[in-house]
Amino acid sequence: MKNINLRKSFVAGLALLIVFNVSAVANTNKSGPPKKKPNVIILFSDQHNKNVMGFEGHPDVLTPNLDKLASQSVVFERAYCVTGICAPSRSSLMTGIYPRTLGLLSNSERTTVMEEVVPMAVLFKQNNYRTFAFGKRHTSLAVDAGWDVQRSHLCNETPGNSYTEWVEKNGFGKEFSQDWAAEFGKGSDCSTHSGEKIPTADLGTRISALPENMTMEAFTTQLTIQMIKEQAKSDTPFFCWATFYRPHQPYTPLKKYMDFYDVSAWGEGRKNGSSIRKPASLYEPKENIPPMMQSIRNGENKVWNVDKANLNEQLWRNNIGAYYALVSEVDYCIGEILKALDEAGIAEETIVIYTSDHGDFVGNHGMVEKAAAGQNVYEDILNIPLLIRIPGNKQKGKRSAELVSLVDIYPTLVDLLGLEMPKMKYPLQGKSIKKTLTKGKPMDRDYFVSESWSQATVITKDFKLGMMIDPTNYAKKFDFRTFGNQFFIRKSDSLEVNNQISNTAYKTEIEKLKAYYQDFTTNIPDIGKQEILSKLAKK
Repeated sequence: MKNINLRKSFVAGLALLIVFNVSAVANTNKSGPPKKKPNVIILFSDQHNKNVMGFEGHPDVLTPNLDKLASQSVVFERAYCVTGICAPSRSSLMTGIYPRTLGLLSNSERTTVMEEVVPMAVLFKQNNYRTFAFGKRHTSLAVDAGWDVQRSHLCNETPGNSYTEWVEKNGFGKEFSQDWAAEFGKGSDCSTHSGEKIPTADLGTRISALPENMTMEAFTTQLTIQMIKEQAKSDTPFFCWATFYRPHQPYTPLKKYMDFYDVSAWGEGRKNGSSIRKPASLYEPKENIPPMMQSIRNGENKVWNVDKANLNEQLWRNNIGAYYALVSEVDYCIGEILKALDEAGIAEETIVIYTSDHGDFVGNHGMVEKAAAGQNVYEDILNIPLLIRIPGNKQKGKRSAELVSLVDIYPTLVDLLGLEMPKMKYPLQGKSIKKTLTKGKPMDRDYFVSESWSQATVITKDFKLGMMIDPTNYAKKFDFRTFGNQFFIRKSDSLEVNNQISNTAYKTEIEKLKAYYQDFTTNIPDIGKQEILSKLAKK
């Protein structure tokens, strides 16, 4: 078994020698002064199931702009989130550090590590970039530092200057509150409707009454396009994190996009001239899945009333069609941003990355949304889209099966751009994928670990081992460890419905993946995680 020493990768991730021969990314000009460094835009959606894109062969969904971007990018087929929850995943992207070190394995923790990191925005500022963040960030403390301009969907991130307040000032607060209430039963915070009780919707799904230019996605798009127009004339490069709230719940698409999809019955898929296709594992036996997911299937969550949907499949079709519609709206917005780069004449000066923090079940395993506290194993949640477009890259249009992650993006940009690194208390833990991006070289990564409070999952080329850990009794209602571990064989079980953990024929492979997890925990310190556990022990 090849033992990957992850500490060595910290040093490798800091290597700054530029051997990349693409002119648009080169940092020097032999005949004159140093060239302006390339701009960077990270287009970032929330909860995008990697398979729900046209170029991935999905039978229903329309994503023409992402399809085009994929043809111009290196597409990573096996990109994974560090955990299937928003804040930890986003924070690892911004810091290049795993959640166990940060001490952020759900959405709410705060640790001393998170106060001492050097996030990507700070690094770019130190390298003379202008930094912009538009849309939901869902990070905190030092992780969220370094932005020259920031406007969030969430009013607690940019109070007085958020989407919530913007949409209300424009006279559409009531319409947005109806959308928000589909999941939460009330208007959003900072809204005049925040204390007003509004009915939820079946599976958090209803059609939005907002105008097309007033959605959360339109907010991010308009701000990003405005920034592109302004920065195109500047001698200072920019770093922009343009984040979309969707296709995250509540599932409240515009009718325009919902009309793309026929949800009147199950069929063979839109691309076969029929209504949407039924998820193959929609009725997977409940005993197969972890306990929190079982409770949702039983209807114990009264927003994700899956029991009701199983009796009336139209509710399922509405929900799945709405998810596709939200993906199509994000795709349209991405197309507008890419068009703005072209029109501003800076597309060839800009690195574009598209990715997401985690996925969504979209009906697979009989589930809606992500059940974040109750599982951290399924491809629907952990396998994320990752497209990286570098101007002039000879590898464009190619697909890579290398195991990569959001934690790798920070060291990769450092490597690609030759950014000067400050002294850091916590070294980068991701691995630069520059050589894979620019030369198609393998990364020599034998495994990847995605870890939450409830479950640590080891992923290899052919297998996946999900180990129930739950050291905090995180969701106190459920005993995850009693349920046991899960072992899936990728080639023969793409749906992940046949748990082979008790199959003695795979005993050697299972032990090998357990050893990989031991390697991971040995090399990636759990400083922040132990800080949280210590706080919990004192309560």
